[in-house]
Amino acid sequence: MSLRYSIADIVISSDRDLSAMGLRGFAPFEIEGDNTSWDCHISFTGDMSDVAGEVTRVISSSHIEEAEAKGVFATTKRGYLYRVEGDDKRETMLFHIDATTLDIVTNSEPRDARDVALLRFGLWMMFGVVLSQRQAIAIHSSVIECRGRGVLFLGESGTGKSTHTQLWREHIEGSTLLNDDSPIVRIVEGEARVYGSPWSGKRPCYKPRYVPIAGICRLSQAPHNVIRRLSTIAAIGALLPSCPPQYAHDERLQDRICRTLGEILRSVAVYHLECLPNSEAAKLSHRTIIGDE
Repeated sequence: MSLRYSIADIVISSDRDLSAMGLRGFAPFEIEGDNTSWDCHISFTGDMSDVAGEVTRVISSSHIEEAEAKGVFATTKRGYLYRVEGDDKRETMLFHIDATTLDIVTNSEPRDARDVALLRFGLWMMFGVVLSQRQAIAIHSSVIECRGRGVLFLGESGTGKSTHTQLWREHIEGSTLLNDDSPIVRIVEGEARVYGSPWSGKRPCYKPRYVPIAGICRLSQAPHNVIRRLSTIAAIGALLPSCPPQYAHDERLQDRICRTLGEILRSVAVYHLECLPNSEAAKLSHRTIIGDE
């Protein structure tokens, strides 16, 4: 028996109940219906020695802060491998996606909270490959939904994304949080949409819904509140750092991401807001991006 989840209108089938394994963010995305139809399948297996021996190139290596572990992203003969190596004697966690069939395989079943964090992150890494083939990207941001449209706020960690969206919720009537870490932006029939996802950082917000995008805004801290619209080139420069950095050194994945960004920018304006953490900053971004009507 398998369960199905719809994330950004992409159907995932899994041979395990992901929410029961500690991935509670997946529960709202569970769907009923024909279990024989899906876009991507996740399976858990104890033997991945054949996959581990198929690495053709290491793309990137990075530290996973949530669990004091190192993640290594690589290509294989059939797709992509993500290997998580802990700083203790735990078994190495492996995640592989076959780029042709879009099957995700992992040898991991979590034993504690750290394992759950690593499983969540590994699945995010592999699902990003699926997204890249569906004109979709997980963009690191905090998203406000207001009057049926979404606004993405981008910035480096500690910039104040969550603070700014909290200010919207406190001072802009009708504002709600759609996602606080990794929403999915997807082009569907020419429309740029932002979707909730099972990945929402430290502020749980798992909403299986989407809204069209009203605008995207990159934040930076300043002693004043000033907003300006960016040119197309500057907008790409503002968006790329918030796309999965592990993909940046793989030509195929980065090309797909840049193409999707180009489609997003056909209809979505991108802004830069230099701001203080106050209500006036929220009102300024709201007035500029959404309007006062």
